[in-house]
Amino acid sequence: MIHVCKEARRLDFSLVERFRALDVATVYEASGRKGFVDNSIKPSARGIRICGPAYTVQCSPGDNLMLHKALQRASAGDVLVASVGGEPDFGYWGGLMATAAKAKGLAGLAIDGCIRDSAEIIRMGFPVFCRGFCIKGTAKAGLGLINYPVTFGHMTIFCGDLVLGDDDGMVVVRFDECEEVLQKSLKRIEIEASKSKQLKNGVSSVELNNLEKVFDSIGLVEEGRP
Repeated sequence: MIHVCKEARRLDFSLVERFRALDVATVYEASGRKGFVDNSIKPSARGIRICGPAYTVQCSPGDNLMLHKALQRASAGDVLVASVGGEPDFGYWGGLMATAAKAKGLAGLAIDGCIRDSAEIIRMGFPVFCRGFCIKGTAKAGLGLINYPVTFGHMTIFCGDLVLGDDDGMVVVRFDECEEVLQKSLKRIEIEASKSKQLKNGVSSVELNNLEKVFDSIGLVEEGRP
């Protein structure tokens, strides 16, 4: 069996850069409300963002050996996306690994488990999304898989999919859908700017979203109105 596959596809760098300034909620809505990642996986501190192609890693429970291999093989701009076999309560990632990842130019880590040395990692500015923090050390003995699909936060993520995260959560955009979702996201921003202007001018959100028909259809009774 091959444990480490070659990357079969790479997102264009300029396309990734255009996503970088977009809010995750905007991208999620523009994609048709697809790609939601379990919101128990959170940024290690407020203001942290990740954006980049997924470099997928499947670790053995309580073991971070394959994360070290991924650090060796991943390319600048990649986001390591790691599944830990349903055993989150270990410190799978620490300060030394973050130092190596930052030196290599990786765009961040998203892990369905815990990390440690969190204060140090936050100070150095390496972006991490995780389930929490745990001081328990890991083994370095178990084989896993790299560049295979992983189950991550109730999503299946493929190597090369675009991964985005901000304070509101994470979203995954399929490799083949990135250009379409980008254009829909930019269009959504234009529409929301127009709506914001109307709200500032006193239009109610009920009028703006044509909600009176909804209230009528579900039988809302409002005192003082015919």
